[in-house]
Order: sequence, then C-alpha cells, then structure tokens
Amino acid sequence: MKRTSIQLSKTKTRNIDGLEQTGTKAAFCDAVRVSFGRGALLYISGQTPIDDNGALVGKTMAEQTRQVLRRIEKILKHEGGTMNNVVRVRVYATDISPESLRQIHATRNEFFNTNHLPASTLVEISGIIRKGAMIEIDAEAVIP
Repeated sequence: MKRTSIQLSKTKTRNIDGLEQTGTKAAFCDAVRVSFGRGALLYISGQTPIDDNGALVGKTMAEQTRQVLRRIEKILKHEGGTMNNVVRVRVYATDISPESLRQIHATRNEFFNTNHLPASTLVEISGIIRKGAMIEIDAEAVIP
C-alpha cells in the first residue's frame, strides 16, 4: 500500500482569506491517493465553488454546484479517473429548500451517470469557509 498526497493548488494558503491574512499554510491537500494492488482509493477534500485563482464562481446553487463538481472532476482526471469512479459524496449546503435541492440534484445529474450513482449524504450547514459559497462537496473514488 502506498499513500500519496495530491496537491494541485498553487498557493500554500489555498486562497483562504483567514490563512492569507496571516500567511499560514493550509494543513490539507486536494486529495489523498491510497494505492494497492491494481487499484487505488482516492479521498478528495471538500471542494468549494472557486476558480483556480480562488475567486467565487456562480451566484445560484446550480452554478456553484457545477463549479464544485468540475473541480472534483479535474482532480479525478489528474489521477486517471472519471466521475464514474466516485463511490461516495458528502454535500454540505447552506440552503436545503426545495428549489436549492432541485438545483443541486439536477446539476449532479449532469455529472453522474445513472448507472454509477454514488452513495451520498447531504446536510444543511450555517456557513462555508469561502465567503458567498453555498455548497461544498467531498468525494471518495475507486480508481482501477
């Protein structure tokens, strides 16, 4: 078994306001890959709706969900996987009203094949580390 930290972010503070103000290095990576035999488990850290420069993307729940899933997809691609390899997601949202839930699930359906839906948890929370963010998603994948 081999453990590898995946670091795609270019900044040590990961563009997090509270860390940038003090210059404190973030104490997490984008993902951890645990390789064994012919495959690997990929544990993807919670992704927020930001671009590569740390700017918030999207004003609606659908737009932000799409950006988060694009970030997850980018990490998977970097590690040789696809969204079909995702086996579990945890979704943290600041709004779980019927309209927000519709937007979250409609957008997730754009990324996940109905034959490869992941196990899922969705919880409502009071806030997310990125100012203006409404959603954060972490994921686990099995890469052949």
